[in-house]
Amino acid sequence: MKDKINIGMIGLGGRGVGLLSLAILRMKDVDVVAVCDVYEDRIKKTQDLCKSRRRVVPQGYTDYNELLERKDLDAVIISCSWAKHTEIALKALEMGIPVGSEVGGAYSVDECWSLVNKYEETKTPFMILENCCYGEYELAVLNMVKQGLFGDVVAMDGGYKHDLREEISYGNVNRHYRLNEYLNRNCENYPTHEIGPIAKVLNINYGNRFTSLASVSSKSLGLKEYISNKSKKDDRLNELVGKDFAQGDIVHTTITCENGELVHIVLDTTLPRPYSRGFTCHGTKALYQEDGNFFFFDGNPLHKLKEFDLTRFFNNGKRIVRKYRHPIWKWFKSKGVKGGHGGMDWLVLRAFFEAIKKGDKKMPLDVYDAATWMVITALSDESIKKGGVYVDFPDFTQGKYKDRKQEGEGLFFI
Repeated sequence: MKDKINIGMIGLGGRGVGLLSLAILRMKDVDVVAVCDVYEDRIKKTQDLCKSRRRVVPQGYTDYNELLERKDLDAVIISCSWAKHTEIALKALEMGIPVGSEVGGAYSVDECWSLVNKYEETKTPFMILENCCYGEYELAVLNMVKQGLFGDVVAMDGGYKHDLREEISYGNVNRHYRLNEYLNRNCENYPTHEIGPIAKVLNINYGNRFTSLASVSSKSLGLKEYISNKSKKDDRLNELVGKDFAQGDIVHTTITCENGELVHIVLDTTLPRPYSRGFTCHGTKALYQEDGNFFFFDGNPLHKLKEFDLTRFFNNGKRIVRKYRHPIWKWFKSKGVKGGHGGMDWLVLRAFFEAIKKGDKKMPLDVYDAATWMVITALSDESIKKGGVYVDFPDFTQGKYKDRKQEGEGLFFI
């Protein structure tokens, strides 16, 4: 097992720098020796950040191909725009460099197959860095499901419910890729935050699989109205005034599973709302619902009330999660929670780095998970264009899911 590893970072926008600042630069067994971005000012800012933390000052590149030519890399992290993830990952895998890729939706089914095929050809480790799989509540529910406290899971819900109007509208100002996505595509464009934890509960790719998907979309008004109002006080938005956005304000997606469960996810990012991932687990013995943060167990005496008052349950999740805390979070609490997004960023990165340090070929969230979660975007695009019909869901394991077991070992293999 290596004491220290060298990594390269490709993509130094808000996400890349956030991972560095809040997590990676606080890990003494990881050196960032190379960074890449198409904007030189971002490279300089990142180098200054590393220097200010008294860490290795990485060499900067504007061409990721040059970074990948280095011989001292143990792994690379890809945190650039969604459109470039697979292209860069394929090149790194071909060169034998393990990849930790940030999340995003795929543009086609073929894109996902190319990733799977390249992994199977090279056997170079690949991990999708879906931080929500390591959320405290998501892992507690997974732990409870494995203990049988939910009985048989029948259905699950989730969503990416996040008011992103400012981030999207100022995409040209802040050099953020989401603006072009919303101008040109209508789909479930960011499914992995919710589908990752759901897939783990439902054993997707490990004895179960998604079989079909259908998506429908609302009209698109939220961004247009927001920009019209904001531009009256900020002329930087004038070029977008009156623009029609392809992306619907709300997208609902339903996914069927081979073992009979139903999954429902929602994209809701261009209307006023509080943040929620809507994580919900419906079992024959229990319910967990993120909105309200409550568990409800079968046989609770409140069943007998003539008028059921749900507010009696709000926020009981805090108490119950403490009781059924997942081993990962027991360890994390004992060490001190740190890192971005409530600690999830730290955990998903540690999962990747620990596997790299041990020389594991298997990853906790592997290429088959990545392809299965990313392809939802491409399938939803197809379904919406066809009027919301169900489309077949590819099996990227090609039948291996029936008997497939988690092959890696260690705390982070969930």
